[in-house]
Amino acid sequence: MPTDSVAERIDRARLDTLLDRERSAFVDRHPRSAAAHARADHLFGRVPMTWMNKSAAGFPVYVDRARGARLTDIDGHEYRDFCLGDTGAMAGHSPAPVVEAVTRRLAELGGASTMLPTEDAAVVGAELARRFGLPYWSLSLTATDANRWAIRLLRAVTGRPRILVNSYCYHGSVDESLIVVGPDGRPHSREGNVGAPCDVTLTSRVAEFNDLDGLSRELAHGDVAAVLMEPALTNIGIVLPEPGYLDGVRALTRQHGAYLVHDETHTFSAGPGGATEAWGLDPDVVTIGKAIGGGVPIGAYGLSAELAAALTGRTDLDLVDMGGVGGTLAGNPVSVAAARATLLQVLTDDAFAGMIEVATAFADGVRAIIDGHALPWSVSQLGARVEYRFAAPAPRTGTASAACADPQLEDYLHVYLLNRGILLTPFHNMALMCPQTTVDDVVRHHEVFAGALDELLG
Repeated sequence: MPTDSVAERIDRARLDTLLDRERSAFVDRHPRSAAAHARADHLFGRVPMTWMNKSAAGFPVYVDRARGARLTDIDGHEYRDFCLGDTGAMAGHSPAPVVEAVTRRLAELGGASTMLPTEDAAVVGAELARRFGLPYWSLSLTATDANRWAIRLLRAVTGRPRILVNSYCYHGSVDESLIVVGPDGRPHSREGNVGAPCDVTLTSRVAEFNDLDGLSRELAHGDVAAVLMEPALTNIGIVLPEPGYLDGVRALTRQHGAYLVHDETHTFSAGPGGATEAWGLDPDVVTIGKAIGGGVPIGAYGLSAELAAALTGRTDLDLVDMGGVGGTLAGNPVSVAAARATLLQVLTDDAFAGMIEVATAFADGVRAIIDGHALPWSVSQLGARVEYRFAAPAPRTGTASAACADPQLEDYLHVYLLNRGILLTPFHNMALMCPQTTVDDVVRHHEVFAGALDELLG
């Protein structure tokens, strides 16, 4: 719910009227997308994956083509794309080196699925080791799978049953992660959790982000195999770590004999080696996905030398057959060719420097617009990723971040922006820069964003 100060500034009846107007305009502008959605009778939810129904406009835009930082829908409308596949296209849409590498693998070399290694995979592992500081890597098709497999390995090596996560964290659809701190301060299953195999409080513990005392209390039970965390929360809105917090987490995990896993799938935006490199962190495991494949599905997890030795020394663990830490298509030749090209030629150190510079311009401009309206909102930046929030100061925990959501206001801003050629991440007000994003793209966002607020606030 919005804070009282925001509620006092916004005429909700006017917001309703403007939202209805923008949704009506969206329908008028997108007849082909509406028709495509209406006739998709044999898709569950009328979309290939149900998250695609997260649309403030009532139905999703259908894509015709995408290149760099631009996307064009089947109705012919072009968008400056700040969503970028919710991080999957951080390298930009169809970057030339990735297209060339994948085309060569499929058309010239062949062997899209072989369940055998290619030399590309070793190059990818070495580059991930260089960037994140962990020497041993294994590949998957998604970050969700990377997290699941890491959890299995850490339970095996510690003999402990539970995983600890932060309230309102995001680790894909990992069962153990769907737990929050409830209003009573106790752990609860996250609302809307679908088909959980068991009560999540049996498998997991939870602490608020930025709360070392809460983390210490939960670790003191002695049954936590690993703390699985994002170095900064992202999917509930960007929540940045307070000074000393991540060092404190590292110290507490060591004190209580738990491993530390950093999920860098979204925090990769912090730099070439994610938050791990940018902030000098020292996890036992790093998981990552989406962005490292340049749009081609891939995930990966990296292990410390100590952890890898502990696992390979366990002759009772089936790591090469039915042990539950692999998949037939994981590490396939197409995925690793795409990852090699993305890491070595697209998401380079220089590319990140440019992306972060553009993101800083985005953050500064949005902050100026918000300040110009004297709104009690805030802007958070995580490298190449920026988000504006309906609270000031910015929330310091996941629970506080969830509480400051305003779905009606978010929908208005998203549809207003869509109708004027700006695409944001549909889950919240988050913008991501790719190597092709320009200051001109940022300026256009600011013009449209300012117009939305001018119409709403007068």
